[in-house]
Amino acid sequence: MDADIVIDLINFTLEDTKNMVEALQATRLTHYLFCSSIWAHGRARSLPVTEDCVKEPLDEYGLEKLNCEQYLQEQYRLKGFPATTIMPGQISGPGWNIISPLGNVNPDTFQRIANGEEIFLPNFGMETLHHVHADDVAQVFMNAITHRNQAIGESFHAVADESMTLFGFATAMYRFLGQEPNIKFLPWEKWCEHVKKEEDISSSYYHLARSGHFSMEKAKRLIDFRPRHTTLETVEESVKSYLERNIIKID
Repeated sequence: MDADIVIDLINFTLEDTKNMVEALQATRLTHYLFCSSIWAHGRARSLPVTEDCVKEPLDEYGLEKLNCEQYLQEQYRLKGFPATTIMPGQISGPGWNIISPLGNVNPDTFQRIANGEEIFLPNFGMETLHHVHADDVAQVFMNAITHRNQAIGESFHAVADESMTLFGFATAMYRFLGQEPNIKFLPWEKWCEHVKKEEDISSSYYHLARSGHFSMEKAKRLIDFRPRHTTLETVEESVKSYLERNIIKID
């Protein structure tokens, strides 16, 4: 197609990235934008987490995204390949299956909250989740394009300004759904026994082990990004969409 700009949302491996770079080098490309993830980060050492901190991914997905980012930065330094990396958080908003206060996408948690039932959070509920509205993710990509000179060779987070603790998230959801908070806590091992479903446990582990609060200062400074949605607004829109789609119901 000989495109001027390529936004790549479906690239998940270093091999695919190398193939993309090779294929695009002989074209008129002026900007290649690679969608990575905050999963390229591992456990946070200090907060807020910045894009250039030490990254030690916890799983293969995050490792591949990190390898892609490093390769693209290398290609920029050595050959001037015009790449930018965008690292979204937990993408949310209408139509998305969002991460719940338990750290996984099982919507049953929201139904129990809507029913006013008791939920159990792992540990003390102080791990954090960093949602982002899909519209704001799109805005980061667009701002990187319109601020090309500042964006090429760089990586940027795409999250809301604030993250939420599991406890804060759960409390807000009870109130949003017209219920009084009914929250208890369990140590991790006991919590896993309570949840039982291995898929949910694994998803929760990888979200909560990373936790973190990811800085948006670099995107604000270099590409003039300003989130249009707070974390709370984002998850409320998402849950409203659950209600509209009958994924959860209020009696």
